[in-house]
Amino acid sequence: MMGDRDFRSMVKNAVDTIGRELEVEIDAKNIKTIHLKEVVQCLRRSYYDRIDPKEVERRGFNDLLSGLLRKLHYGSDPKEFSIDEIKLRGQADMIVDDSIVLFRPSKTVIEAPVANDLLYLNACMWIYDKTDGIIVYITGDREEIMFSLTRDKKMFEEIIRRVRVLNDLLKEQKTPILEPSNDCAECQYYQRCFTTKKNTKQVSLAEMIGLGKD
Repeated sequence: MMGDRDFRSMVKNAVDTIGRELEVEIDAKNIKTIHLKEVVQCLRRSYYDRIDPKEVERRGFNDLLSGLLRKLHYGSDPKEFSIDEIKLRGQADMIVDDSIVLFRPSKTVIEAPVANDLLYLNACMWIYDKTDGIIVYITGDREEIMFSLTRDKKMFEEIIRRVRVLNDLLKEQKTPILEPSNDCAECQYYQRCFTTKKNTKQVSLAEMIGLGKD
């Protein structure tokens, strides 16, 4: 706090505003187009994003890296992959020397890539018809950690399965099962999944000590 200005709130509002501008545009009513971002994360989260959305809290500019690259036209144009009557829509952060490149933020130097990022990268290779890909993790200290991947058919088949599942659940208006992960703690829908309803049934003292009516 400096004078009567709350600079922390000003920065937070700026990050939130930029984040909204950089978000992948999803037409919630068009369930025949499923975005790659939706199927590599928890399907319940993607379902809520369409049916009853709640704004996500962004923590800093590092989290906006991929969106900034796309907005500045370093990335490729979005592309679609047909799965029967459904379209899977994805977008790479960058294509360099015929390879897909993704940029992701990381709090620390990691030893292995995040599973969701691998699924996203692999799917991009199929969507853009490329055989190689790289994930670049960038820490808050500007350290870079790179992992490479060769296109894998089984991983893409899992993505196709999840596309069909999400499409069916949206069509039937059924909430997906819970998919617990490390992302749950920072998910904007955490309370919907893990906060139980209070039991308002009145219980007498007699019932509590076993003297209730049979």
